[in-house]
Amino acid sequence: MAEIAFRDPNLVMRLKRLGSLHQSRLSFMRILTRRMAREGWTFERRAFEIDDDGVGHAVYTAHGPERSYSLVAFAHDLPAEQRSDRVIAEAWDCTFTLHDGVPGSDDIERLSRNIPYQEAGRVTGKELSVSRANRSVRLWEHVVSSLASGVQPDARQIDAVGYLMRTTAVYGSGKLGAADREMIANRPEFASPFQAEMLSVFLTRWFVTELVQHMADVRARQTGREAAKLSVDLARSMGIGNSTGLGMAPFLLNHPVLFNNWIMAREKAIQAVRSVGRASASEVELFLELVERGKTTIKTWHSDHPIQIEKLASLREDVENVTRHLEDTDLSEPGAWNALYQWSEANLGEEGQEWIASLMTEPYGHLVDGFADEMAADNTATFRIAGAMTIADLRAILEDVYAWALNTDWARPENRARAWYVSEEKLEPRLGERFEEPIEDYEQPLAPGRDAAQLYTAVSHWPDEAQIADFLLRHPECRHTVRRTQIAKRAPYAEIRDNTISDQVLPIDMLRCKLSFFGATKFDPRSDRWVRICMYGNAPLPFELTGDNADYWVFPNARETAA
Repeated sequence: MAEIAFRDPNLVMRLKRLGSLHQSRLSFMRILTRRMAREGWTFERRAFEIDDDGVGHAVYTAHGPERSYSLVAFAHDLPAEQRSDRVIAEAWDCTFTLHDGVPGSDDIERLSRNIPYQEAGRVTGKELSVSRANRSVRLWEHVVSSLASGVQPDARQIDAVGYLMRTTAVYGSGKLGAADREMIANRPEFASPFQAEMLSVFLTRWFVTELVQHMADVRARQTGREAAKLSVDLARSMGIGNSTGLGMAPFLLNHPVLFNNWIMAREKAIQAVRSVGRASASEVELFLELVERGKTTIKTWHSDHPIQIEKLASLREDVENVTRHLEDTDLSEPGAWNALYQWSEANLGEEGQEWIASLMTEPYGHLVDGFADEMAADNTATFRIAGAMTIADLRAILEDVYAWALNTDWARPENRARAWYVSEEKLEPRLGERFEEPIEDYEQPLAPGRDAAQLYTAVSHWPDEAQIADFLLRHPECRHTVRRTQIAKRAPYAEIRDNTISDQVLPIDMLRCKLSFFGATKFDPRSDRWVRICMYGNAPLPFELTGDNADYWVFPNARETAA
């Protein structure tokens, strides 16, 4: 059959749709577990020097084909009143770094004086990430007390939370002195985005399961008992939670080429599967199986926030529509995947459409997985402005990419009600009310639509044949927007095609989009700008990772063998 065209950026790049994306084969956690299994990585615990109060350090090392990486974990006795998910917290239950290689005693001593203090400390180019985590207090106590009493914890309580600890930050790429991205980008294992951070979380999860067992052993010993050993099935069912706020949202705006490459890879995957002529029986079988398992995830996904309650209700209605449709659909017919996608566009909301779009790619690793190699970005070339471009060409790009912005009345207060700025206290992005707070003088360039409209007005009286270089000599304040516009010409999915400063903007859509590429599940917003998620839930633990379980673990009751 004829190849299907890519989806229109004007469809894909709206905030409501970006905020409806689901994990996929190209999610960074699954890219990593597939690679580690394929290359036969091995794992070892090199140190576990934690005392009876739960204070000390541990080292967990992952050995790849050419290099080793070690999670150095520091456990602390944190008073309950100091436990906070906020980025401004100054103490945590555990702090971590991912060390390049195997640390020596001097490294451990150096790190012990810095990692527990996070932003107040400093690391070196030998560290690839810095992170911290807090206990999920009720579940932690339930697991410790159950094991100490000689019984397994209640699986229902574990499922209701999904994790024993949640990270509040996983920093990399030069933060606090850690290695810049450029220092590791040429390593095959880190070619795809965020692989060092995903490895850190993967090893953190292993440490957490051993720390909770250690604390249960201590409590049991103090009462003259022997603790039960946490079952591997229950340990596997728990991931690492994450609390993510506004600090993550501007990332997509500040990295347009990288963002384009993520979306483009996913769109290439969707397009490749829609272009398949006829599905094999095994491909149809796997798809239908994963639909059922995906439905299980959706059934157990709960939230108390009105935004997510509404989205979940819509998604569950979509799932019922999908179920009825598949009962009467022969997916082995020619062009069945394209027909299924077209049906979803006509009959489902954005959540349902993107759920189906991700699921359709699952049986086609041989078509899809290679796109992971295209998801990183070298931004060097995109920083140079093409000064010889004519005003006519620039105007044409603006009219194409930013049509929605040119049709927006930016004089209306509701269309520019918000302003992005950086907090003085923690140097973290914030979103404030432009007309209620004294923040406009500190506004960050995170309103590309408004800026594009202003640029369009600025060039309106310039002749078509004039060059951008001449225009920028007169209007140097427009350099940033000209650069973005030229990037958007080469990278069609680089720009969010929605108003990021209106009174209706929901930063949670940007958070959800980025976290879906991480591979997160069970998004649980706590506001329109803060969300909790779970990472690596049901993933194999390091010591049991094989080619048979490295991929479909993200679905409940994942297949024992890879298809």
